[in-house]
Amino acid sequence: METLARVQSKHLLPVLPYSHAALEPHIDARTMMLHHDKHHASYVENLNAALAEYPDLRERTAFWLLLHSSEIPKEARTAVRNNAGGHINHSMFWRVMSPSGGDQPTGALADAIMRDFGNLENFKARFDEAGSKAFGSGWVWLVRTHQPGGKLEVLTTSGHDNPLMQGHFPLLVNDVWEHAYYLKHENRRADYLKGWWAVVNWPEVARRFKSTELYPEPRWENEGGLVLEA
Repeated sequence: METLARVQSKHLLPVLPYSHAALEPHIDARTMMLHHDKHHASYVENLNAALAEYPDLRERTAFWLLLHSSEIPKEARTAVRNNAGGHINHSMFWRVMSPSGGDQPTGALADAIMRDFGNLENFKARFDEAGSKAFGSGWVWLVRTHQPGGKLEVLTTSGHDNPLMQGHFPLLVNDVWEHAYYLKHENRRADYLKGWWAVVNWPEVARRFKSTELYPEPRWENEGGLVLEA
């Protein structure tokens, strides 16, 4: 029989921080229901299943699993990487959106965007372009890099990879897998990306930006839980 500690170590689907319909009309309720309750839930279920035979790994965070794939048995490595990544990325995705979103960044985050992109509209254009050009399934990100001064950059990842795998701290993310937008926008990914700014939760992005000031870069990996915290 599993101990309480073992049960508690299982990965859990986070509660959606708003109703399925809360982001209408920009993201429709049925898409949100399928995306969170089915797609994200399947990553959590499959991650737990992949770890079932490895008690020590079940004690690890999803971020640790994603960033230390070489320490995962080969027969489980692909399933763990894909599903841990799906769990992590979606957990952040829900948090960087809000029914009261769509304003503008302020403070230090706004200053950094101005410094590295010229202005907010230039940043949005670069983000949308990157998301539109991402081939197949993946994610588009705003990250803080390890470069001197912590420069902000836009990048994309394929599958369920995460910028921390490249040494960059994720601040903002949009999902460009088709299941994120196809029911409403069909193949018009660019329309989805353009409309998405209306629900961006800039205070959450600013919170994440501030956290990179508080923690030295070598500790960013250990702060992966910032993605998942309540």
